[in-house]
Amino acid sequence: MSIVRWKPLIHQLPLVRNPSLSLREQPKRYIRCCPKNPSLSSLAGFVLGSKPDSDRNLRPIVEAKAAQSPPLSQETDLISSEQFTVNRIKKTYGKVSVKLERRCGYEARWMLEVSCDLVGKWILHWGVSYCDNQTEWDQPPPEMIPPGSTVIKDYAIESPLNARSEGQSESEVQIEIDGDTPIGAINFVLKEEETGRWYHNKGRDFRVPLRGSSEDEITLSMKQSVSIWPEAFDQISNMLRKHEESDPAPAPILEDNSDTSSKKPIIAFHEDYTVIKEEPVQNSMTVTVRKSDKSSDKNIVDVDTDIPGHVVLHWGVYMNESKNWHVPPPPYPPATKVLRKSALQTLLEKKSLGLGNRGSFALNKEVKGLVFVLKLDEYTWVNNMGKDFVVPIENSTSGNEEKIEEKPGTVSSTDKSVDTGAAPYTENLISGIRNLVDDISSHKNKAQKTNEEQDNILHEIEKLVVEAYRIFKNSSVVEKPDKSVDDTSTTPTQLVVSSGTGNGHEILCQGFNWESHKSGRWYHELGEKAKLLAELGFSIVWLPPPTESVSPEGYMPTDLYNLNSKYGNIEELKDIVHKFREVGIKVLGDVVLNHRCATSCSENGIWNIFGGRLNWDARAIVADDPHFQGKGNKSSGDNFHAAPNIDHSQEFVRTDIKEWLCYLRKEVGYDGWRLDFVRGFWGGYVKDYLEASQPYFAVGEYWDSLSYTYGEMDYNQNAHRQRIIDWINATNGTAGAFDVTTKGILHSVLERCEYWRLSDEKAKPPGVLGWWPSRAVTFIENHDTGSTQGHWRFPAGKEMQGYAYILTHPGTPSVFFDHVFCFQEEIRRLISLRLRKKIHCRSTVKILKAEKDVYAAEIDGKVAMKIGPGFYEPERGPKNWTVAAEGADYKVWEAS
Repeated sequence: MSIVRWKPLIHQLPLVRNPSLSLREQPKRYIRCCPKNPSLSSLAGFVLGSKPDSDRNLRPIVEAKAAQSPPLSQETDLISSEQFTVNRIKKTYGKVSVKLERRCGYEARWMLEVSCDLVGKWILHWGVSYCDNQTEWDQPPPEMIPPGSTVIKDYAIESPLNARSEGQSESEVQIEIDGDTPIGAINFVLKEEETGRWYHNKGRDFRVPLRGSSEDEITLSMKQSVSIWPEAFDQISNMLRKHEESDPAPAPILEDNSDTSSKKPIIAFHEDYTVIKEEPVQNSMTVTVRKSDKSSDKNIVDVDTDIPGHVVLHWGVYMNESKNWHVPPPPYPPATKVLRKSALQTLLEKKSLGLGNRGSFALNKEVKGLVFVLKLDEYTWVNNMGKDFVVPIENSTSGNEEKIEEKPGTVSSTDKSVDTGAAPYTENLISGIRNLVDDISSHKNKAQKTNEEQDNILHEIEKLVVEAYRIFKNSSVVEKPDKSVDDTSTTPTQLVVSSGTGNGHEILCQGFNWESHKSGRWYHELGEKAKLLAELGFSIVWLPPPTESVSPEGYMPTDLYNLNSKYGNIEELKDIVHKFREVGIKVLGDVVLNHRCATSCSENGIWNIFGGRLNWDARAIVADDPHFQGKGNKSSGDNFHAAPNIDHSQEFVRTDIKEWLCYLRKEVGYDGWRLDFVRGFWGGYVKDYLEASQPYFAVGEYWDSLSYTYGEMDYNQNAHRQRIIDWINATNGTAGAFDVTTKGILHSVLERCEYWRLSDEKAKPPGVLGWWPSRAVTFIENHDTGSTQGHWRFPAGKEMQGYAYILTHPGTPSVFFDHVFCFQEEIRRLISLRLRKKIHCRSTVKILKAEKDVYAAEIDGKVAMKIGPGFYEPERGPKNWTVAAEGADYKVWEAS
């Protein structure tokens, strides 16, 4: 943000007339000039509305001519003027057209044409699905691949779109298809070559069915719409089909029926899709406050911006240093409405020639300042780098550095999220009990409560009382999340080791991606890299799910004790664990405890009978899972709809799971756990499982959405990280959690060049690592967010900025397998520095800069770092800083 403070002396421009017009006919335009920098003058109507109240520093002009230097005014009515840089996202709407037509003159040849009318260099990232397996991407036959294409591993092709004709923005690519092909569909996404951004069809792949809609296509559409593992829906569709048949005889999980879809003729297809291209744009805005000569108790506020289109000023005033929003008394400018008596919205007037917008209104002199944000459309709001725009009206010099605490009308002013760290566990229980009391009180005037209301309240009270008793019984003290340990002299062996949290110096490597199962010998392939991973400095490796599974990736388990998976058999699993232990790396097993796939149907045709050693039935399934007719209690978390959700409140279920985890520890040799989808069940059960299995290290996947307002990520993500910390608290601090908050904030930082987001209102890191660093497992990518799934891919080309952040900061950093080998030497240097300077999970962070284009911090006084295109160098002093690592928009120093 740039700020211009206007001096009281202002040039007076001479009146220049057009001699062919009378005085009354002269066009009226006004100009305000800055004597030291004429380029800041607004030559297109700076002062807005009707003729200004005073013309001492405003003169009507017809044209700008070179003139002799006029005399300086000795007095002015100008109070202040602020100029802001406004960063926004420009949205360009375009069309992707997909046509599948028979080639003219060829009975058995078809042509697929994909075109895009947006300007840019576009890449079609595509693959095919064969009729006998429509759940996977595969390579097409070589004769289908257009010239100039690039082969991507064994599952995709990247083909450039070429301009239809010179000078046109529309580009296209054509793919020729044999009418007798066994291909059932073509899948694709678009990639913009210059930015690396991916464009999907509402979060899913674009899909061209070659042989029309069928039951298989409808089922596949269901799979895509909920973004879950496709094989799970085979099980669900089998279950539903069997339920409708009169004969409820059990069927295998994946039926191998003969597929006749390849015999159907290809059907023509034509569909247009809307795509939105987003580009960062920089505009400016100036707000001027001047005295009114019409009223002695009024000031005039003039607003001018070059932002095109409709611009709404969402504004209020403040009356004292607290800077709380207030609505001034009327009258208000035209096109203004009052929002809940807490803010005003004024539609600015369009300037001529489409050069922006402007507005003017009067305020009482008692007003100390103006606060506002801009609304560009229903979903787009613009603020001042995460804060409100502030224009002080008195002689204030710091009005733009303070964050406004309240912004009624746009953001709730009743957010009570804890911002100094997670509350102690007992305080959470007390708060929960108080909420229940309030809930009971709200129903006391009713004649009767429903059975469901009573059951819900009693269930919650039971959980809280049980946990309160456990805390009372337990003499150990849980570390408070808002305490960071300054470990400037502690060696790794001196750090306190607690169950599930390691020694604080762990560096985690995810040892697989979404495609690793395809070779069938992943354990062998990864084992060959054990020495390399140890040399790079990793101390823990996370292996994929080991059990028999409906989905080949392992996340739809069936028989938990069957450890022969698509990654290898049980002996190969034991061998790889042994290899990693030989080189000093501990091993985490990926365990799926939330759900489990049944192996047969019940008497009424529902898939809820489990096979193998743990032969559970419907009693092990939660009662509120709508698909599987569970007979257990209600779920203690969120349902995962692709498989039966397990009821962990059942004692026999908890006993079996604890025995299974202990078996894995003893038989396989795992040192700890990565816990899948922990949102699905209460964290107190996790505490029970970890106390039984005593892992060295454990981390849970608690992944939910961050907070957004009209499509833009909110600056304050306290509520999001508090939910993760609440889950950690429920485990009694025995496990950490992936710091999804930090990953999400890094996305906005790097995609929009908004590095100011990396400091919260307390000048701490804004993620979980800022509140409870010893339980935060930081990451930028994993098998779900990246790899070939790409559910939430990290900004392309910015990965090393992400690693420069998490590998120098507290928390336990996790590096994705694909990145280990894409950025091997850069990651090696950062890990080496972390180990050399003994940065650990409780290290302290001193944020030195958090501005638009640069973030800089000092960690433990031993390491300094910066990310972003902006400038930062450590200050020279008693410490001798030397560069330890650097790359594209990042640099790291160490103190010698």
